[in-house]
Amino acid sequence: MPFHSKPSPSLRTKLLGAIAAAAAVPLLLAGCASGSAASVSGAPSTDPTAVSAGYPVTIDNCGTELTVEKAPQRIVTIKSTTTELLLALGLGDRIVGSAFLDSPFPDELADAGSTIDVVSDFLPSQEAVLQLDPDFVFGGWESNFTADGVGERGSLASRGIGSYVAPSACKESGYMPDPLTFDDVFDEIDEAGAVFDATDAATALVAEQKTALEAIGPLDAGTSALWYSSGEDSPYVGAGIGAPQMIMDAAGLDNIFADVHDTWTTVGWESVVEADPDVIVLVDASWNTAQSKIDMLESNPATAVLDAVRNKRYVTVPFAAGEAGIRNVDAVEAVVDQVRAMEG
Repeated sequence: MPFHSKPSPSLRTKLLGAIAAAAAVPLLLAGCASGSAASVSGAPSTDPTAVSAGYPVTIDNCGTELTVEKAPQRIVTIKSTTTELLLALGLGDRIVGSAFLDSPFPDELADAGSTIDVVSDFLPSQEAVLQLDPDFVFGGWESNFTADGVGERGSLASRGIGSYVAPSACKESGYMPDPLTFDDVFDEIDEAGAVFDATDAATALVAEQKTALEAIGPLDAGTSALWYSSGEDSPYVGAGIGAPQMIMDAAGLDNIFADVHDTWTTVGWESVVEADPDVIVLVDASWNTAQSKIDMLESNPATAVLDAVRNKRYVTVPFAAGEAGIRNVDAVEAVVDQVRAMEG
């Protein structure tokens, strides 16, 4: 994707311009069955008099053939990425409950997100989900759908509850993008628009994000970076095929663990010290803040010697920006801006 030299205004200030409200009418949802052929049938309409015309929508989702007969109306979202995507598509009024939110909502979605019923800080039980009487569950990871979690997909389907996993997170089934690209992220937004009857909003959002991404001027080559998510004894870091790598590539940073064929990986501090990155990207979450990682890096003799630690060259991104979703473009801009600020 081409880049221009002049950075664009923050995506956070522009995202609302891309949000178009989707029609909401009482409809029902079909279940799902096993399959593998990838396809999308139908083109959902936002005309309230013809909202059912684009259905059924059939897709291959993590190896499960999902057929949505009519637009979901009572949706439970798991993870920030799924919740924020539906809010950005103007579908907040269809969310009956959310869980496992990783970060506060970005400013442009804060008002819409303020009315969301957060049923659990982490993964809820199937019983808690069923109490919400949903017709659909939108999960951020395949692992959300287990007997110990929100319920297995087949079990939910037997109750008339559809389920959909963010395609970028189809790791267990082997359907995950390898490597993840921004085109994959944009395709995911478009597919969600088809599933949830918000195609116009999805098209506008993708166009806005593409424009913003193309306008970001990446850093000059040669700046190495560690993407540090969590862990003290053994750090959990961004590897070579997931969202962290995609963001660092677009920002112009050289990931010191780009050669590890995974989304994230656990490494030893000795390998970090040997690479001695110029910049450390810190993931900020309420349960594992960027500041707590800074405190550990600066107090641990093994890491205090790192050039980035001694010179406090830290870049901070919210947890939700490190997974595929609507925050990724904004994360590229934020990383570029923070590194440039260090350079003066």
